[in-house]
Amino acid sequence: MKLRSILLVATAGLAGCTVPSDRIASAPASPGAAAAPASGLPASSAPTQASEDARLLALVDAAFDEAVARSPEALTSLGIKQDYGRLDDHTDAHRLGDVALAEAHLARIKKEVDYEALSPEGQLTYDLFEREVERDRRNLEWRWHNFIFSTNGSPAGEIPAFLINQHRIDTVADAEAYVSRLREVERVMSEVSSNIRTQADKGIVPPKFVFAPVRADAQKVLEGAPFEDGPPSTLLADFTTKVEALSAPPEEKARLIAAAREALTGPFRRGYDIFFAAMDAVEPQATSNDGAWRLPRGDEYYANNLRNSTTTELTADQIHQIGLDEVERIHGEMEAIMARVGFEGTLQQFFQHIKTGEEFKYPNTEAGREQYLQDARGFIAQVMDKAPEYFHRLPEAELEVRAVEEWREATASVAFYNRPAPDGSRPGIYYVNLADMTQVLKPQIEGISYHEGAPGHHFQIARAMEMEGLPKFRRFGFYGAYIEGWGLYAERLGREMGFYQDPYSEFGHLSLELWRAVRLVTDTGLHAKRWSREDAIRYFQENSLLSERDIVKEVERYINWPGQATSYKIGQLKILELRRKAERALGDRFDVRDFHEVVLGSGPLPLDVLEERIDAYIASLQTGRR
Repeated sequence: MKLRSILLVATAGLAGCTVPSDRIASAPASPGAAAAPASGLPASSAPTQASEDARLLALVDAAFDEAVARSPEALTSLGIKQDYGRLDDHTDAHRLGDVALAEAHLARIKKEVDYEALSPEGQLTYDLFEREVERDRRNLEWRWHNFIFSTNGSPAGEIPAFLINQHRIDTVADAEAYVSRLREVERVMSEVSSNIRTQADKGIVPPKFVFAPVRADAQKVLEGAPFEDGPPSTLLADFTTKVEALSAPPEEKARLIAAAREALTGPFRRGYDIFFAAMDAVEPQATSNDGAWRLPRGDEYYANNLRNSTTTELTADQIHQIGLDEVERIHGEMEAIMARVGFEGTLQQFFQHIKTGEEFKYPNTEAGREQYLQDARGFIAQVMDKAPEYFHRLPEAELEVRAVEEWREATASVAFYNRPAPDGSRPGIYYVNLADMTQVLKPQIEGISYHEGAPGHHFQIARAMEMEGLPKFRRFGFYGAYIEGWGLYAERLGREMGFYQDPYSEFGHLSLELWRAVRLVTDTGLHAKRWSREDAIRYFQENSLLSERDIVKEVERYINWPGQATSYKIGQLKILELRRKAERALGDRFDVRDFHEVVLGSGPLPLDVLEERIDAYIASLQTGRR
């Protein structure tokens, strides 16, 4: 889980129009770097600081490298072709080993590094590394509570998505490694299935609604040749396309494709059968669709998840009330727009007007799907044109927009972002789920594009990966409230950048912010106040603009992933609070580009640490230090 969190995004998810690299803005040195508080040490201590910082950097980077080396899939995600023919180890022993390794590295750092001799930036790195190890230690107690398969995703869908999107075939050896990974599926599914049964023995089984869609998506992977007559299956088609592009003799390509067919019908298929058998075995124990409170020590588990997701000590009751207050505020702004367009009726009636109006939807056809993708690319392009006015630096990585593959639509989110490969071999990808275009609302696409693409996740996640000199664990770090808070802040920034030109688009933007406010209410309602699945769906229907399909997917996502949905609004509210603080304190000296550089210029951070960085930035300008 630690490695997956290091490489995650918001998150897990194109015939794409790429963002050209010549749009990347050049910039002065980061004001964030200068914003760190002065150490108070004399100039003569600088070499000691530099050497101690270098010692710490070497140790934390070695810790990151050793941890990643234990995950072949993480290596591939980073563009490293080491253990290229293997998939991850899913045993509990391996999971315990990950945490033990992190503890050993922390112990070494405490022994070999003089904290007082570090620069302020070095001390921040030290503190963050220690904090992450403490988080891993705390989460170890709850490692069996996280559902192995759900409508948020399952190994049966994640493995094909990984091979298709991340396993490059540049040589014959790479193709053989792909075939090896197909064979590895039998081992992986055996380990996963053992964990599923162990969880069930502990009284932890996914909700009832999970089994049918997970089984259906897994079965789609087995459709087509070589599993049955017909066109190639998804994986065989991917492998064949990649192999055919190789500069190799036709007989060599034929040998590789034959090997893939044998692996698919042999160990790969047996692995899926093992997974199906484990699902079948535990499904009779799935008697509820309730929240985390139904699990052993569920209240404690949920409290820990809230702490992880928000990086705060806010209680479920406090978060619930914040959500109610935000829903009321946003409803007021929406009613003002409703009056501007001359709609007579209640806000709920206006929701229905938009959800049912044909003018607010795309055709439920391939042409409609392609139009959505083209519109999303247009929104990204207009951000890139104007971004240098709001950011000192833009990411170098390209950004593409893609539709979620058909075989994983039932277990994929509405929209999500996949980080690029550090070596530039894979772009950042903004994925959209276009399974049913009747459930897609045009007024919301603009805001979703700003969140998942630019200036949202791509500007933060891809940019962090490109920061030379920043420790690797910080470049690839994951703090949900920071990452998702920035994404939601980016939606709002679109207004400031002059977008959302018509009132319906502006209403759509507000509906997305409302969606995240409703999340605070429903997530805490489900897991702390013991709302039923139907209670949460009803609250969403009465208070949001989401389509019926998306409401159900959202509520089921929260049930499967307790606490995660609270990160968005809590993070956004903190970033907005810090911006207002900086604007008040600095007046005419406030530059939004500087503010954004401080927020983004240190990689992902817990919210309390982010506040310290903003406070230091404010102080540096107030005292004339830049």
